[in-house]
Amino acid sequence: MKEEKVILVNEKDEPIGLMPKMEAHEKALLHRAFSVFVMNANGETMLQQRAKEKYHSPLLWTNTCCSHQREGESNIDAGKRRLMEEMGFTTELKELFHFMYKAPFDNGLTEHEFDHVMVGYFEEEPNINPEEVAAWKWMHPEDIKKDITDNPDDYTAWFKIIFERFYDHLMENTPAQ
Repeated sequence: MKEEKVILVNEKDEPIGLMPKMEAHEKALLHRAFSVFVMNANGETMLQQRAKEKYHSPLLWTNTCCSHQREGESNIDAGKRRLMEEMGFTTELKELFHFMYKAPFDNGLTEHEFDHVMVGYFEEEPNINPEEVAAWKWMHPEDIKKDITDNPDDYTAWFKIIFERFYDHLMENTPAQ
């Protein structure tokens, strides 16, 4: 299988080239990414536990799905594509905000991403891809925030950053209970 390429960007999210995903993570170069949060009418967020075979952050809990845009693909289209690939469904998405972060991992790789955060709504059970996702669950944002405080090593680096920096913004997009 041909290795996927990521879109290298500057700090204004302007594309400056393409690079194989592993090479970008080995060199800690800034690249475009996205994180999707799917919520339901009860105000819960769908979390996924990353598959055991993932090359970084295996078996950690995180947002509904995340990945990298492909060349020529909009943020929304990329989010919908990956939602289907990982969770087995699609829904309308809205981009909420973006941020940059850098997170080194124990295996020598580093995520250095310009991350576009999107939200969508869904009421059913996903049909997870076991190559990507070990488990899933619905949780209220308040419970997620508390669990991150109590069990920080159970969550991905980017997910903790999003919750720390943007919890209030996510809560604004939670349906009224």
